[in-house]
Amino acid sequence: MQLGTRWTSGDEPPAAVPDALRRGVKSVDATIPADQFGQPRPRWTLTWLEGKPIAELDTGIIVSLDADGQPVARNDPDDGFG
Repeated sequence: MQLGTRWTSGDEPPAAVPDALRRGVKSVDATIPADQFGQPRPRWTLTWLEGKPIAELDTGIIVSLDADGQPVARNDPDDGFG
C-alpha cells in the first residue's frame, strides 16, 4: 500500500485524486451536514492498494472504484460500528 494524501471533507480534493474517485468523494461530502457548532469536518485519506486508489473518510466511509472504474461508497466493516 502506498500512502497518498489527506484533505478535509468539503474541500477540493488534491490533484492526485483520480477524476472518477473525485466524483465519489464529492457525492459523499454532499451528504455530510454542516456543523452548527463549529466542529472540524472529518478528513479523507487517499491510499493506493495494488495500484488502485481508495479514499477513506475518518468516519469509516470508503470510496473506491469498481471493475468498470465507477466510484462506489461503502462503510468500513472493521470500523467497530457494524
